[in-house]
Amino acid sequence: MPAAFAKAGFFFLKFNFSHNGGTEHQPIDFPDVEAFAQNNYTIELDDVDRVLDFICADSNYSNQIDVSKISLIGHSRGGGIVLIKAQEDPRVNKVVTWAGVSDYRARFQENTPGFLEFKKQGVYYVQNARTKQQMPHYWQFYTNFIENQKRLTLQRAAQELQKPLLVVHGEKDTTVGMQEAQNLHKWSSFSELFIAPEANHVFNAKHPYSKASMPKALTDVVAKTVLFFSA
Repeated sequence: MPAAFAKAGFFFLKFNFSHNGGTEHQPIDFPDVEAFAQNNYTIELDDVDRVLDFICADSNYSNQIDVSKISLIGHSRGGGIVLIKAQEDPRVNKVVTWAGVSDYRARFQENTPGFLEFKKQGVYYVQNARTKQQMPHYWQFYTNFIENQKRLTLQRAAQELQKPLLVVHGEKDTTVGMQEAQNLHKWSSFSELFIAPEANHVFNAKHPYSKASMPKALTDVVAKTVLFFSA
């Protein structure tokens, strides 16, 4: 994917969130599950802020790029993070959500038996489908949301966004439903909706990806994103 953006004349910077569970030496797998457990939405927003600070201040980047044309891309939960950051940070020019969520609070499923057990135990676990690890979330993940609810409400961020937004979603996404893309598009007066036909949550790719070429769905998504940034 970076090559596709470079061919179009873009400088592409990809990074992991500081508390995603990966490490410098193992960035793809998740050896640091304690960091993962301590992660929350505001930490991820702070991470994006630190990256923006770095590329704007470090001459190795600021001399190569036009810092007045910074755009953000986020996938799934990260789509919500970049939407919020784009709305609140004047350094961001455009934003793209790939299979992005539209409501963080709904994911806690408040007052269900699972939620009440989470509150009682102070932790819940989700199995990583690839590594089969039990990935922990501490109760602070929920309380951090409640303490920052206004900032973390994606409907508010979309409605207040005054910048171009591209909402990209897979037609066959069973992880984040199509309605969430339609919500984001409806809430933003500056949005464009692009549906990738027959595409799943990862646009028919997988992780890790070993083939020499991308799936057609992901190729189309990248092409659409490049076109959006070029306009």
